[in-house]
Order: sequence, then C-alpha cells, then structure tokens
Amino acid sequence: MRNRFFLISFITLLILLGAWQLPFAQEKNTDKADYFEALRLIDIWLEAQRDYERLPGMSVAVVEDQAVIFSRAYGLADLEKKVKTTPETIYSICSISKLFTAVAIMQLRDAGKLRLDDEVGDYLPWFNIKQQYPDSGPITIRSLLTHSSGLPRESDYPYWSKPDFHFPSREQLKEKLGAQKTLHPPSTYFQYSNLGLSLLGEIVAEVSGKSYDEYVQENILKPLGMNDTRPYLPKEHWRNRLATGYSSLTRNGTRDRLPFFQAEGIKPAAGFSSTVLDLANFASWQFRLLAKGGEEILKAHTLREMHRVHWMDPDWKTSWGLGFSVYELDGKTIVGHGGSCPGYRSTLMIDPGKKQAFVVMINASGTEPEKYARGMREILKKAAAKTEAKAPAVNLEDYAGYYDAQPWWGETVVIPWQGKLALVSLPADNPTQGLTLLKHIEGDIFRRLRDDETLGEEVVFERDKSGRVFRFVRHSNYYPKLKSLS
Repeated sequence: MRNRFFLISFITLLILLGAWQLPFAQEKNTDKADYFEALRLIDIWLEAQRDYERLPGMSVAVVEDQAVIFSRAYGLADLEKKVKTTPETIYSICSISKLFTAVAIMQLRDAGKLRLDDEVGDYLPWFNIKQQYPDSGPITIRSLLTHSSGLPRESDYPYWSKPDFHFPSREQLKEKLGAQKTLHPPSTYFQYSNLGLSLLGEIVAEVSGKSYDEYVQENILKPLGMNDTRPYLPKEHWRNRLATGYSSLTRNGTRDRLPFFQAEGIKPAAGFSSTVLDLANFASWQFRLLAKGGEEILKAHTLREMHRVHWMDPDWKTSWGLGFSVYELDGKTIVGHGGSCPGYRSTLMIDPGKKQAFVVMINASGTEPEKYARGMREILKKAAAKTEAKAPAVNLEDYAGYYDAQPWWGETVVIPWQGKLALVSLPADNPTQGLTLLKHIEGDIFRRLRDDETLGEEVVFERDKSGRVFRFVRHSNYYPKLKSLS
C-alpha cells in the first residue's frame, strides 16, 4: 500500500513537472515564427509608401495557413468624401476574377461534364472566330485556361479607353467574334487573353444550365463564405464601402477620379469585386484542401493540377497553370494572379509550400501591388531567419522612431529587431535591402553590424534634459528625431 502511494505520488509529480515545462517545450518546438517585429515593420513601411507614392487607399492581408496574421488599411476609399479604407473595403479585383472562372471549369471537369482537351466550338456553336491557321491544332478549353489558344487579347471593343470604359455585353461579344481572327496557331505562344477567359465563362453557363453569376455564387462563393465577393461591382456601395477608383499620377502629382463601370460580358475575366479578407479566406481554403486532401469545392488533386505549370512559352520565361499564374521566386513555387482595371490594382500571391499568402488592393491605376506583396514576404523571411540574441542592457524602444534624413532621403525609421536596432530608409521598394543593423555597445552607443558580423562605425543616440532621445549621430552628422513610433 505504501509503495503504491509513493508510485502514485511520483507519477503525479512527473505530470506536474511536465505541465510546468509544457509552455517552454511548445515555444521551443513550434514551427511558427515570432512575427511581431516583422509585422510592425510591414505596417510602418506600407503606411510610408502610401504617403510617398500618393496612393489614395490600400488594403492588405497576410495569411499563414488558416489565420490572417496581419490585416491593415491605409488612406481613403474616396478622396473627396474622406471615406477611410478598412480591411473590409471592397475593390474591383479585375483579372483575379479568372481564378473563379477556372475553378468553375475544373468543377465541371471533375463532374464529367466537359474535358480540358475538348474544342471550344463543341460547347459554343457561335464560336466563329476566323482561324488564320486552319491546319494547326484545335482551340481547346485547356488552351484558354493557359492563354495559349492564339486568340486576341480582347474582344474588339475599346473598353479599356476613357472616358467611360464601356465594356461589351455578352451579346456584343458574340456579334464581334466572327470579325476577329486568331493571332497565331494554338499552343504556340502565350498571349494573355481576356477574350479567352470570357469564353470560358460562357462555357460554364452553357454546360451548367445556369447563368454564370448564379453558378459561381452557388458553387464557389457561398460555400466558401466569401460574402463580400461578387461577379460584379456593387454600385450601391460605390464611393463608400466600394472604393472609388482613381487614375495613375498626373504630372502635377494628382489622380483623377474615374467613373463607375461594370465588366458586363467580360466579367468572367475581369468583373469581380472582393475584399482582402475574402481573398485571404480563398487562400486558406487552398492550404486546407492541399493539406487534408479529399474534396472541398474541388478535389485536392485537381487544385494541385491547377497549381502546376501547364504552359511554358518558348522564351522559357512565361509559365502558366490552369487559370493560375505559376512562377518561381527564391526557389519556391508561387501561384496566384494580379488584377488591373480602371482605377484599381490588386494581387493575390500564394506560397503553397510555406502556406503563406499576401493580398494587396489599391484604388488607383499606375501602382504596383506586387511590389508590396513581395516586400511583405521578404520581411517575413528575414524575421523567420532570426538567430538567438542576448537581450541588450538598454530599452530599445527608447530609440525607436522616425528620424529626418532630408535632403538625402525621405526619412529613417529606427526599430528594435532581433535584440538589436535596425535602420530602415523610407520610401523603399524593398525595405529589407536597405535594412542596417546596430549592435548595442554601452550607454547610448551602438555600432553598425556588417554582413559578416564584424563591427562598423558608431551610431550614437543623444538625449535631451528630460532623458528622451532626440537625435542620433552617424559619421559626425545629425539625424533629428521627428516622432516616436505609435
């Protein structure tokens, strides 16, 4: 009995010790990086870029597997009405629409209602474009998905031209098709084609027996809970929750407000609207399906098929999947799509291997959402590569803030970074390229840390009578502090 008591007590002690050690064990074994500093830098960088590049508004989201780890909005959804952007602000996502059309086609393929190598004319009797190369291969559903069909880029209407951006109706698209002609033999060259993806939307309607809008709502958007995504722009929300579109910068540094539009017959290629949070949900669905297997909206192997390269241009530089843009970045396969419509630019960048996705939406033309997506990705990569660092004997937050770098540059931001300080010049297309690390030496003295871990010049921070840091000195020159980090 006594031995049993000691045995039970010993087991209880082990359990208690195990429970006490569990948080430490989780921290050591977790595969999740500590992104606090990285997300802080992303926020600082994007806010600065919005100001320096005079963007009306921008919304972003960063996804890691099933979680949105960062979502922010900057600027205004409408400049005149002073409507602020939020992560729930709706934007035209233009060509990202093509991904939903591609998913719809693959659903119908998996249901046995069509084959990717079927000819387009088998489903659309009115498909009467003039084939300049009659001895070449057929124009197939697959070639439309990969933009290798030989079709022109657009239906023969000037819908990308101002002032009104008048998109053709479905009937008008059909009327003009017979007067158009192919550019090259099928499966010869890559030619991005809004016309081709619009025809795929017609095939979805023909095969399903439903309107295109009804099909994507019932079979993709509603099941995924994408309640703020539509195959059109909701006019009732325009200039409020639906961001107003603006032009590229004029010579005098302003942007013109552009009129409301609908993509009409081009909607399967360019007509959708959405939010960064809804596209984050779309990315998480893909990570979930690829990890779990089985079927949710699509079969897992079908999504993998869409993410693979199905077309490589003869230049060996342009590759495409089934609907998805597929390319290599730092040795990783990246999938997704960009969008550009009058007054709107957007991008969805997905890294299936790391289960990370980046969504950027801007309500202005002449902007580069891909730059911001890549920059956010680079910042997270730098954070994930951190090494153990001994905590310095000073509070690094004392030095954090914005410092004046004029007239040589806009400003320098000082932030704590992995037990050191980092100097980041703004504006910057990629903030990690100009990131300079400072190692604490003593007092308010730091030294630049070279790439090989050796020490460079001193950077000395100076305090006022109240003990607050008011500038730093580097190479004997002063950089006054403009403000602390909020």
